[in-house]
Amino acid sequence: MRVPLSHDLGKDEVRRRLQSRSHEIGQYVPGGLADVTTSWPSEDRMNLAVKAMGQSIDGCVIIEETQVIFEVNLPLALSFVEPMVASAIRQQGQKLIAPK
Repeated sequence: MRVPLSHDLGKDEVRRRLQSRSHEIGQYVPGGLADVTTSWPSEDRMNLAVKAMGQSIDGCVIIEETQVIFEVNLPLALSFVEPMVASAIRQQGQKLIAPK
């Protein structure tokens, strides 16, 4: 699943905000009990590994000049919640890149 979010911040500012707030991602998962691990294999890509409610979900955030793309690999057993997950990513993703 791919969820693009438009921005007008420039890549450097989005990267800075994501790096400083990546520890908040677990709070955005329903129940707030997610274990989230992030890594930066390149300056414009943040990999995510989320473990919550007995499920593991991998994904990444790709930073582009005018958009941030959240890619999430939902397990087949969770494919029915894709619309809810996409909606949550749109809402919470904006919070990650919004000014404080």
